[in-house]
Amino acid sequence: MKLTDIPEYDDLRAGVREICEAFPGEYWRGLEPETYPQEFVDALTQAGYLAALIPEEYGGGGATLTEASIIMEEIAASGGNPAACHAQMYVMGTILRHGSAEQKQYYLPQIANGTLRLQAFGVTEPGAGSETTRIRTKAERVPEGWRINGQKIWTSRALYSDLMLLLARTTPYDECEKPTDGLSTFLINMREVEGITIKPIKTMMNHNTTEVFLDDVIIPADALVGEEGKGFRYILDGMNAERILIAAECIGDGRFLLEKAVAYANERVVFDKPIGSNQGVQFPLAKAYAQLRAADLLRFDAAAKYDAHEKCAAEANMAKLLCSEASWAAANAALDTHGGFGFAVEYDIERKFRETRLYQVAPINNNLVLAYVGQHVLGLPKSY
Repeated sequence: MKLTDIPEYDDLRAGVREICEAFPGEYWRGLEPETYPQEFVDALTQAGYLAALIPEEYGGGGATLTEASIIMEEIAASGGNPAACHAQMYVMGTILRHGSAEQKQYYLPQIANGTLRLQAFGVTEPGAGSETTRIRTKAERVPEGWRINGQKIWTSRALYSDLMLLLARTTPYDECEKPTDGLSTFLINMREVEGITIKPIKTMMNHNTTEVFLDDVIIPADALVGEEGKGFRYILDGMNAERILIAAECIGDGRFLLEKAVAYANERVVFDKPIGSNQGVQFPLAKAYAQLRAADLLRFDAAAKYDAHEKCAAEANMAKLLCSEASWAAANAALDTHGGFGFAVEYDIERKFRETRLYQVAPINNNLVLAYVGQHVLGLPKSY
């Protein structure tokens, strides 16, 4: 079930699905509740898909974000969980657009061939949440480079990553002209420094998320990405890419759930007729499909603007909003269609139900998306 039909991407979709066929529902169910899918990530890495956004000159695929989003979509549509590896896609936005030539030359080939893994995105903090400008993790200049102290939370896959892209304050909040000033980004090799403690957080889905404590962590001066104090703007490139990729994952989740539900509604016979002939079953599925179709168009619009280096914050945020709502509608319709069997682990509906529910609140809460659109698109008074 393809939604937005763009034939030029058919080969890409087929290639990803070929990898995913080796990792069916049984594989993903066997990982519950929190085992990392290392074999799956290795297979994607070896096939070059996790290096898709890295330019060819550094050993990557030189793909667009549109193509990267299709990779994530197809993983989800196959029944897999792209959250195991999606950070390596969206963190690239900050490095590719703002990293130094030396950083790119050193890190990108190693990320492309799998020698180094980049999965950890250290931004959110317990006391700041979505108010990113209020983070308290600080980086101070020292003779060796930088000393970092602070705490991050919801830093997913930190235990399975060699590198972390970290946002920290280099100028105190009350000394900055604007709240977004004084934030800097750093690329940290977590395997080569001391003072990092990582604690897993158990959640309702297999997301391998953690909290990270940084105690007098010393990193070299050249770990700084771009210019000091401009990290908030840099991190937005990664966040816009993140929202677009998450939107694509939601589209994939919705496809998977609808395909399962439609097949079951055609096969399941009650009162001498398929349950799909009943409007109470049929209409929610049809409505979810319409929602997915519409949301997918905005996903491709946002990705096209990102690839063209145009402003895309509004489109990226709205795509994440609409795609997450559409996938949630598909999840509820699929669960209702399956009835009691929807709660049976072997059908994979309850697993996808849990996985796609996350994107109502992450990587940004949908209410904050609405506040952003209200203020920055519609010109309404600031609400937060």
